[in-house]
Amino acid sequence: MSSEEKPRIQTLGELKASSYRARSVREELRQNLILKLQAGETIFPGILGYEETVIPALETAILSRHHINLLGLRGQAKTRIARQLTALLDEWIPVIEGSEINDDPLQPLSRYALDMIAAHGDETPIGWLHRSERFTEKLATPDVSVADLIGDTDPIKAANLRLSYGDERVIHFGLVPRSHRCIFVINELPDLQARIQVALFNILQEGDIQIRGFRLRLPIDLLFVFTANPEDYTNRGSIVTPLKDRIGSQILTHYPSSIEIGRAISSQEAKLSEEQKNNIHIPETAEYLIEQLAMEARNSEFVDAKSGVSARLTISALENLVSTAERRLLKLRQKSGSLRMSDFPGIIPAVNGKIELVYEGEQEGAAEVARGLLQRAVRSLFVMYFPDPSKLKKKKASSPYQSITDWFATNELELLQSDTEKSYRSKLLTVPGLRQLVENQIQDISENELYFLMDFVLHGLAGFSQIGMSELRSGGNRFRDLMGDMLGTLSNEDE
Repeated sequence: MSSEEKPRIQTLGELKASSYRARSVREELRQNLILKLQAGETIFPGILGYEETVIPALETAILSRHHINLLGLRGQAKTRIARQLTALLDEWIPVIEGSEINDDPLQPLSRYALDMIAAHGDETPIGWLHRSERFTEKLATPDVSVADLIGDTDPIKAANLRLSYGDERVIHFGLVPRSHRCIFVINELPDLQARIQVALFNILQEGDIQIRGFRLRLPIDLLFVFTANPEDYTNRGSIVTPLKDRIGSQILTHYPSSIEIGRAISSQEAKLSEEQKNNIHIPETAEYLIEQLAMEARNSEFVDAKSGVSARLTISALENLVSTAERRLLKLRQKSGSLRMSDFPGIIPAVNGKIELVYEGEQEGAAEVARGLLQRAVRSLFVMYFPDPSKLKKKKASSPYQSITDWFATNELELLQSDTEKSYRSKLLTVPGLRQLVENQIQDISENELYFLMDFVLHGLAGFSQIGMSELRSGGNRFRDLMGDMLGTLSNEDE
């Protein structure tokens, strides 16, 4: 039944007289998916970047009535996809009131349900289960037991009810039978011990469970969704071959294929308050720079590629970046402002905890690796906006940066975190040719974007060794002639 309002049927007799017809969970998912596809509805809202890859494979698996394994590195929305499957279930389903395993009144399984119907007949009370309650999620850990998942005999129940151990009423049902007529998700499947994985064979193939010491067979109806990380196959455990063979569809997830998709995901998921959104301007380039940093990390020799770089890195980095700017504005007692390049060191704590380093990366140190990734991201993004300084040098072409670099030959510029918005902008305007360069390269640019890109140009030129740049302990950056910056660095090391 798919009525938005809770049905008023309260007894088995009323249910029999209604239009209700029992169907399996996977058939339910299939039929509701067909209706949504025919109506042109969005099946998985908020799941971005999978429109041409993961989602078609997932819809095909549901139409095929398959159990599903979502295989991919961390931070690829596997669990979120699994949780959204409940939207394809009927709004309400009937159950025998008080049943532990959500017995279908027309197809009862448990001793409790059979006894209720035998005692009350058509007056057997009926309850209704909403689709939001038809989802069970279990994180696979080495300590999970067969009893946890399937069930076992309960000596306390036997003693309290004065039953023999041969009476099936002494059974304590595990999570799987309690999820009868539901979606059951097991996260990080390879972490489940091999002997526990074996206990799932019968459920996946024959659809029944076997509980120790009893000959009963319970044809449990559910959809299994597993999630797994490919790294787990070699580092912590594996999915046993017969279990993989019983999972109908294995679907590979992936990271965003472009900066634009990554930016859309981060903007959607970042937890920013309305006050932050209204008072702090987030330049488009700043968002792209965070996404480029993640891409650099996924290709870095210092980062473990098998572990992956979660999309949570860019989300946390965006939150930290905005909060860094917010802190600056609070200290300056300013109500509003825009992000600056000097705010980016604030994302380093967010990056540190999201990347697994190889040995060489550990030697460098997490913070230094994060700074290096930021510098590489600046270089990569810079050439998407402005001419590549290294190519200009090779071609011996006239440089659009000449007036800027010539000025730094005899001058230096300090952009401090303690600068007010007015002071920050006036300092940038003292560099000849800087504003004109940005306006020539990018048309119809807003004031906030303009000043951020002027700041970004200085960092980009420093990244290509056209000018020197050093980070100030007090917060901010000093830009000057490259040779002067090198001599200044050597002097600081001597001290």
